[in-house]
Amino acid sequence: MPFLRNLQITLEMIKWEHSIFALPFALCGAMLAAGGLPSAHQLTWIIVAMVAARSAAMAFNRLADVTIDAANPRTRTRALPAGTLTPTFVTSFVLVSCLVFVIAAWQLNRLTFLLSPLALAILLLYSYTKRFTRLSHLVLGFALGIAPAAAWIAIRGSLDLRILFLTAAVTFWVGGFDVLYSCQDCDFDRENGLHSIPRHAGIPAALWVARSFHLVMLLLLVALVVAFGLGKLAMLGVLAVAALLSYEHSLVSAHDLTRLNAAFFTMNGVISVVFFFFLAGDLLLRR
Repeated sequence: MPFLRNLQITLEMIKWEHSIFALPFALCGAMLAAGGLPSAHQLTWIIVAMVAARSAAMAFNRLADVTIDAANPRTRTRALPAGTLTPTFVTSFVLVSCLVFVIAAWQLNRLTFLLSPLALAILLLYSYTKRFTRLSHLVLGFALGIAPAAAWIAIRGSLDLRILFLTAAVTFWVGGFDVLYSCQDCDFDRENGLHSIPRHAGIPAALWVARSFHLVMLLLLVALVVAFGLGKLAMLGVLAVAALLSYEHSLVSAHDLTRLNAAFFTMNGVISVVFFFFLAGDLLLRR
């Protein structure tokens, strides 16, 4: 069936399986808010909201960047510039994903529902930021970083400022690996008037910026552990993240970006899952 074929291509285009990047941090926010395991109802709708939100954001990004992707040799084979999918189908996918996200927010609590349009605005409007600011990396980070705070609100119906340590940590984590990922488009961005830290600072300096962002992330995770009075297991999770980040950065150098996809896709999924298991273990063992 054409519909199922187009849906499969869309899911491949947005790499929906990479929802795992931010989902574990959202679950961290949910478990911190619940002081342990949230209810099955809450967990189900938080997961639905996360997957729907990321799906909408990624598909919208492909729509917003279709002209840019068509001009970039690295991305011109993506489904939209290659003509495998139509803008109409992808637009419909974005709208349905947004609707699912709002329904999931409604299932959680009133404040989550009321804030859902704001969350969608942050997620969708990020796609245009590289047209006017080199700090688009941090905007993307913030788009994912709101996940733990949103999950906290989904559980409590209110916001505790301590969870913003995790929001900030995810912001700098994502910002750092997006700086790394942008290194491969440094020349293209310069030639086409797009903004990124590698384009403006050069690749060697950009790698140091990414390392600095990830150092800030680690400090924020330590602050999170202290703020919530977590134990040694959670701190071990921070040390595990530090070790994984160190390995991630060892895969990339200014003269060799060939292992960038391994650093970007594989290691970041591992990092988020590892930290979640350490934090969840700390919370559950302390009950």
